[in-house]
Amino acid sequence: MTKRYAVILAAGKGTRMKSKLYKVLHPVMGRPMVQHVIKQLQQGPLNEIVTVVGFGAEKVAEVVGDDSQLVIQEEQLGTGHAVRQAEAMLKDEEGTTIVVCGDTPLISGETYKNLFEYHEAQGAKATVLTAEATNPTGYGRVIRNDAHEVTRIVEQKDASAEEQLVKEINTGTYCFDNKALFKALSEVSNDNAQGEYYLPDVIEILRREGEKVSAFLTPDFSETLGVNDRVALSEAETLMKRRINEYHMRNGVTIIDPEHTYIEPDVEIGQDAVIHPGSILTGQTKIGAEAIVGPHSEVHNCEIGSHSTVKQSVVEDSKIGKRVAIGPYAHIRPESAIADDIKIGNFVEIKKSAIGHGSKVSHLSYIGDTEMGTDVNVGCGTITVNYDGKHKFLTKIEDDVFIGCNSNLVAPVTVGEGAYVAAGSTITEDVPNEALSIARARQTNKDGYASRLKKD
Repeated sequence: MTKRYAVILAAGKGTRMKSKLYKVLHPVMGRPMVQHVIKQLQQGPLNEIVTVVGFGAEKVAEVVGDDSQLVIQEEQLGTGHAVRQAEAMLKDEEGTTIVVCGDTPLISGETYKNLFEYHEAQGAKATVLTAEATNPTGYGRVIRNDAHEVTRIVEQKDASAEEQLVKEINTGTYCFDNKALFKALSEVSNDNAQGEYYLPDVIEILRREGEKVSAFLTPDFSETLGVNDRVALSEAETLMKRRINEYHMRNGVTIIDPEHTYIEPDVEIGQDAVIHPGSILTGQTKIGAEAIVGPHSEVHNCEIGSHSTVKQSVVEDSKIGKRVAIGPYAHIRPESAIADDIKIGNFVEIKKSAIGHGSKVSHLSYIGDTEMGTDVNVGCGTITVNYDGKHKFLTKIEDDVFIGCNSNLVAPVTVGEGAYVAAGSTITEDVPNEALSIARARQTNKDGYASRLKKD
């Protein structure tokens, strides 16, 4: 099988973004643009990926990790110069090299695969990925001969009136015979107004040497969008959002209002789940079959079990079991583990706690740093008091406990199995199994006292 390589051009500063953040690190649907490019390229077998970086190289390295080798372009002297930075790593290799821009996050793995296969089937030395634009103004036009081979790529400012009518445009993505690429790059001149070395000049050099240059027309123009400013970033976000939502809907997920539902690319959703408007699903979230999320819920890095419901709530970095009802207006904070058949009701906050099967925390409570057993009922307004101003402490509530309303459990404390805590109690000592604990001042009634107050 032909060896395949990729060179990602990611050295541009992106001044039009007007941002301190390196351009290719701007996220589209929560994932940096350059990471989108790498992940799509990885869908086909590649022997090596080389990313050419400049300003902000160390931040790109953090995002790319082990997925790509990095080379630094110290001076930005054009796209041809950028590709030459990979010369030491790839020059002598046999095979096909794809050159892509790090700011084109929408090109799909399928398109890359088709481009590779078309290039190799044509036996061409170079293949340009092209698209048909309704309004090609500003794009380089791809000029073909009668045999449908590419003769040259002409920029808008250099195009004749006839050439400006051509709607097939250069997307800036190419496949090359690897050795032919680096040989031609050595002949590219910077004798132009910008004093830069342009990668499209390789096409003219190859044609001049009688080599075949072909073009692969992608059917979806929107894929080829390059992100150079915040307006294009927003367009890319919208297009990616639609693509992701359509993928889930075609796989059996009901999304009530796709235009107002935000699902990041690594999210997994089971069949017959329902996602209501205003929901935001991010990170490595997994939603089980027939679960219901929303409206207006945020779920980040969570596992939500089948048949569970998350209404108008925020759930972060936690695991939620099956048939769990959360919300409305609950907040499940990181490192919480909610077992099956549990109710977490309105205005309840759970933090770094484990809640056992069948338990209920129905209203207006804070449960932090707590181990709660099965079939516990927590009354309205209960707080596990986990912080003394310096350290956090653990509260343990064992199976079948009933906690009355407006109770404070001051950690470290354990409420034993089957125990009752009377409403309004502040518990500072362990409660034995099956005990009733009352920790509040005794009620005193003073007859007629209210009438005296009114007279005064």
